[in-house]
Amino acid sequence: MHGDRKLWRRAETVTTSIHQKIADELGVQTTQVRSAVELLDGGATVPFIARYRKEVTGTLDDAQLRSLEERLRYLRELEERRTAILESVRSQGKLDDALEASIMAADSKARLEDVYLPFKPKRRTKAQIAREAGLEPLAEKLLGDPTQDPQASAAEFVDAEQGVADNQAALDGARSILVERFAEDADLIGELREHLWTQGRLAAKVREGKEEAGAKFSDYFEFAEPLTRLPSHRILAMFRGEKEEILDLVIDPATENAAADEEAAAGVRPGPTEYETRIAARFGIADRGRPADRWLGDAVRWAWRTRILTHLGIDLRTRLRQVAEDEAVRVFAANLRNLLLAAPAGSRATMGLDPGFRTGVKVAVVDGTGKVVATDTIYPHVPARKWDQSLATLARLAKEHRVDLIAIGNGTASRETDKLAADLIAKNPELSLTKAMVSEAGASVYSASAYASRELPGMDVSLRGAVSIARRLQDPLAELVKIDPKSIGVGQYQHDLSEVRLSRSLDAVVEDCVNAVGVDVNTASAPLLTRVSGIGETLAVNIVAHRDGNGPFRTRKDLKDVARLGPKAFEQCAGFLRIPGGDDPLDTTSVHPESYPLVRRILDAGQTEIGSVLGNERALAAFSPKQFVDDTYGLPTVTDVLKELEKPGRDPRPAFATATFKEGVDKIGDLEPGMLLEGVVTNVAGFGAFIDIGVHQDGLVHVSAMSENFVSDPHEVVKSGDVVRVKVLSVDVPRQRISLTLRLRDEAQPRGNRDAGNGAESRGGRRNGGRQNGSGGGHGGARGGKGGSGSRGGNGRDRDRAGSGGGAMADALRRAGLDKGLGGR
Repeated sequence: MHGDRKLWRRAETVTTSIHQKIADELGVQTTQVRSAVELLDGGATVPFIARYRKEVTGTLDDAQLRSLEERLRYLRELEERRTAILESVRSQGKLDDALEASIMAADSKARLEDVYLPFKPKRRTKAQIAREAGLEPLAEKLLGDPTQDPQASAAEFVDAEQGVADNQAALDGARSILVERFAEDADLIGELREHLWTQGRLAAKVREGKEEAGAKFSDYFEFAEPLTRLPSHRILAMFRGEKEEILDLVIDPATENAAADEEAAAGVRPGPTEYETRIAARFGIADRGRPADRWLGDAVRWAWRTRILTHLGIDLRTRLRQVAEDEAVRVFAANLRNLLLAAPAGSRATMGLDPGFRTGVKVAVVDGTGKVVATDTIYPHVPARKWDQSLATLARLAKEHRVDLIAIGNGTASRETDKLAADLIAKNPELSLTKAMVSEAGASVYSASAYASRELPGMDVSLRGAVSIARRLQDPLAELVKIDPKSIGVGQYQHDLSEVRLSRSLDAVVEDCVNAVGVDVNTASAPLLTRVSGIGETLAVNIVAHRDGNGPFRTRKDLKDVARLGPKAFEQCAGFLRIPGGDDPLDTTSVHPESYPLVRRILDAGQTEIGSVLGNERALAAFSPKQFVDDTYGLPTVTDVLKELEKPGRDPRPAFATATFKEGVDKIGDLEPGMLLEGVVTNVAGFGAFIDIGVHQDGLVHVSAMSENFVSDPHEVVKSGDVVRVKVLSVDVPRQRISLTLRLRDEAQPRGNRDAGNGAESRGGRRNGGRQNGSGGGHGGARGGKGGSGSRGGNGRDRDRAGSGGGAMADALRRAGLDKGLGGR
């Protein structure tokens, strides 16, 4: 019983400690964290907590809650590992108070493993063998009293029966014991790790004979950069080069290697490195001319070079990957959020065109609800060249189905198909058509999916892509949720990232976006419903089945009749589901059913009806939130309810807008430096943004050419889907590269100049302090330009670093010509 109470108290202490640590990191109160954790543990989702439990958490927002959730997961994993380590050491009979205190004080997984290392079960080591041979007293003797002569002392321990054949064998065994002791000192290893992190470099060189096969990694054939300055995309590129057996990578201590190499080349015994000096100082070792000093110094050198540097190298490579993954996942998540929250065209009849040459342009017409009403295939381009026939077909379909919008996929033959649509609009002004280019990212994945087969049974796979293109113009969010977020392809090096971390992050983004917008429960697909707070795959299918079998839902309360949708699920999902045209006007808003009594009080206070105040800002201005606060509804909830009544069912997404590509500029050869063009941001990476200007190759606006002010993150300036004005700085037709700037006063460079960069390089690099993401200024030559803090300056290495993500990012790279010979695939 006493033991149970002790365990309970320790668990309570651990929980309190976790809450306090998270509170300190987020800069909030411990009570806020405790309340949020209780809600999360109780099955509440982040969107639900952020919107409907503000009083409970002290108005923590969704970003804070996501950080809290991630940190909570880490700290709980840390505690699980701590418990396992305590049990392991205790079972060995080696757990004393000091060691337990050290284990309990470890505040990171790395520190915890450092403390555990001497006690971690391992294969029989040289040090263990030496101890079994009775050589530990020799190691202690020489370490404790360097005045002892190593050879004379070793002679006392020679014992053939113990496997110690001579003095050298005894000294080798004693050295192994000391090396293990040095390498397993937790405080020392922690100190050296941090010093190596701040002072070391990641160095790369090409493997012998791999120069031709690994040409795309040529920027890293002879390369080194400080660990703390390496940007995410460069780290991942180098690791991929190593994985493909093109590059050899090492963690280079850097600070003293040159001097040591010079001494070795001159035949001089090199002095101790800074790291060796730190190790020696830790154990009181110094060269004072005593008999054992040199032997001890050699033991330190051996420990550093054979054990500690190797161990720290592994640790820091892991940290580098972690840093790179954190940034890559952040970029991917930001791009995905922007894509999902892109402006919807709305419930308007739309014609989707999936461009192609030989196989033709696939056509699909969907009505305002997204229902497919017609499909066809036309052949306006080479080799068939049935231009007039194709125009006639499109005009007929547009007239028959009262089409308002034409959505054109941005893949192969997109610009030619855009011309076709422009011709259609010009020759049929009475149709009042509007055309827009739409990202095809993930359309082929959707077309071949099991869900598409169920949703569009009997339809040819190639036509499903046109349907998806049309629908994603109407409502990008509703259509893109049908695709695995990773297949949308708006990240950098996504295939090199942790599957679990990436999926968890992207799923959170999709969940947040869907719930921020809200979902019409009577039209939503099962994949869209699955992303609503509190609804999983089973409930989503059940909701659709109930809707199909019983007709549209009339009220939110009707959801309770859905199989397996209990009170908890209803609480979580009800506020995010909308019922336009239902029996209760409040069901079209984000007001949660649990707050309907509050609305009734507000109406009673104003002696009015819901129809008179819904959307009536003037009428609602007469109410003060404070007058309705009570024990049930706090000020945040009352305030939110009044705001929602002012703008019921408001959509947080921007208004729909399209870019207008310049007439006569259809291919890269039509571009001239100095041109001012309109384009659409297709993707944003750590080093800049890709812009579709309608010539099949996306141009790159390097981060240094985005603003007159320093820009640390391109997402601060643009996001995917933005319509922007850019200037062409330079065009390299042979290498299919286009350099753009958002600073319209920048000077353009001569066409085809391979080395001049993007014109923003020298100016932008200096203006921004030459520090843009560890690279130099602009979109320069293969080796980059001058200036900037990268090892070679410029942006030569950055062009490929959005990586092999496939989908939109891969398309952007391919169209920008940046996947050729530069580390992409």
